[in-house]
Amino acid sequence: MADLVARGRHPHQSWLRQWSSDDAGVVARALAMTGVSDLADRAVDTLSGGQRQRVWISMTLAQGTDLLLLDEPTTYLDLAHAVDVLDLVDDLRESGCTVVMVLHDLNLATRYSDNLVVMREGSILAQGHPRDVITAELLREAFGLRAMVIDDPVGDRPLIVPIGRTHVQLT
Repeated sequence: MADLVARGRHPHQSWLRQWSSDDAGVVARALAMTGVSDLADRAVDTLSGGQRQRVWISMTLAQGTDLLLLDEPTTYLDLAHAVDVLDLVDDLRESGCTVVMVLHDLNLATRYSDNLVVMREGSILAQGHPRDVITAELLREAFGLRAMVIDDPVGDRPLIVPIGRTHVQLT
């Protein structure tokens, strides 16, 4: 698995600059930051979904980028692994990395985002801090979702509680 993470150093390689101890150090730090150093010798296909997500993030970190673009980083993960991955992403954000991600789990999006962009059919309906954006009316307009929006008991964020099984007809 460490060889996959090392591929993140490819943009820094050239005919004149081959693999160095600096590159090895960057890979080791990326593995440590994502908590997968102990898995370095394992094959990727033997890892759990959450471990694989951490490995992919490690590879990105090994590139030395300060911008991380993630498309559904929690897809196919159970809730515990999803929270682990998003906690890692939050740690990276707090260390100065800019993170842009697509999340369709609205409660996770409100919990882990400083700025939300809610879209419908390619148009932006609302943008801003989750507590300023997420309303029952917006959820109805954007997703045809009947829901209550309440205060999250563990943070200054909204919590979405879906109501019933019937979707509202979008016009």
